[in-house]
Amino acid sequence: MTNAPKATPAAVTNATPDLAAQLNRDCLCRTLDAPRLAQALGLAPDAAALAQPPWSERPHAFSATPVFVSAAQARAMAATIQAIESAVRLPGYREQALARAPAIARLDSGPRGVFLGYDFHLDPGGPRLIEINTNAGGALLVAALARAQRACCTEAEPFLASSGDTGQIENNIFEMFHAEWRRSRGEQTLTRIAIVDDAPAEQYLYPEFLLFRALFERHHLEAVIADARELVWRAGALWHGEQRIDLVYNRLTDFYLAAPEHAALRAAYEAGAVVLTPHPRAHALYADKRNLVSLSDPDFLHALDLPATTIDTLTRGVPRTVAVDAAHVEALWAERRRWFFKPAAGYGSKAAYRGDKLTRRVWSEILGADYVAQETVTPSERALRVNGGTQDLKLDIRAYVYDGTIQALAARLYQGQTTNFRTPGGGFAPVVVVPDNLTNLAAWTQTVTNCPEGA
Repeated sequence: MTNAPKATPAAVTNATPDLAAQLNRDCLCRTLDAPRLAQALGLAPDAAALAQPPWSERPHAFSATPVFVSAAQARAMAATIQAIESAVRLPGYREQALARAPAIARLDSGPRGVFLGYDFHLDPGGPRLIEINTNAGGALLVAALARAQRACCTEAEPFLASSGDTGQIENNIFEMFHAEWRRSRGEQTLTRIAIVDDAPAEQYLYPEFLLFRALFERHHLEAVIADARELVWRAGALWHGEQRIDLVYNRLTDFYLAAPEHAALRAAYEAGAVVLTPHPRAHALYADKRNLVSLSDPDFLHALDLPATTIDTLTRGVPRTVAVDAAHVEALWAERRRWFFKPAAGYGSKAAYRGDKLTRRVWSEILGADYVAQETVTPSERALRVNGGTQDLKLDIRAYVYDGTIQALAARLYQGQTTNFRTPGGGFAPVVVVPDNLTNLAAWTQTVTNCPEGA
């Protein structure tokens, strides 16, 4: 995981993207130091600790191999994110996004929403945004992963050394939560945070909840991991047992708190009695897939009166997306092989379908629901060694973003239609940004691609 360069409108045209792609294809280095990872996760500095629960139940959470991204690709991702922020700030965009959301999304108590996750595929023409999530998980896991890397050869050391100050990343994550509190409560004292999900101990990323609790406690805050059903709304406050909750780090996928079991949290939020982050407004403005229709529509963007350079950045960075409605249904079915179909309010690739795999039965289900169709962007690949052989895994790049700024980049490696954390050799992977100004490029490339495999 690495910090990203600041955005510039530069296109991905120099030789470095080709080098990054070559390294992803040819460099089979394994840079993960398992004892160091165990220590970074708060375990004993012994690889055997990773063979115990909860990690033994998550054997494909971490990849042993880094992913290479060019500096130009990193800049292009940052430019797309800043262009989206420019659109979201405009009343015309907000009015459209909030008009189709429940009333709770119109509440605005100040917080921006932690951990926006912008997920990209690395297309030969530049990074393309696949979706935005409002409760993107994994940031602390990949911060730990970044601390557990070691160079497999001398030539690779400068790149791993430049992959970001992970201690600073963790400090930035904590300061993000503190900033959310200040946006709502000013100089009042923050005392207690609840990390909330449904049945949190059963979630795949539950170990990250433990890391967040430890992070908050290191900063002298009380922290609890809570099932949303355990929360109680009484006496004008939100309670977990006898503990009054000041701030909720929200990991629920009930984005508008509509389920009966979330009634206490909803009541506290609507009353302004708790700081909730991320919150329904953030989901409506960013993560509803129908926003991708607007962000990829040149006519809508021109109507917002955005600068031409911003419109160009968005139309290059956001694949064309359309609503699956009566106006498009015949053309979408006829050309279904070029589209990827997603539920407008979906998450985690649930009920998402490649057009070339659609059956008539699934198509009828899509027509009865609220879907968008996005032009298919084929993911790039990373070669790595698995069980003694070489295998190509698909990859995407996740940018963790707060208040328009990229905090870190991470990769996810997988097989199949979407990321799944079930692929041997796959999982979260650190990102290494290849700089623009490499000297003696041919010699360096030859040396690194012939690097020993590593441990």
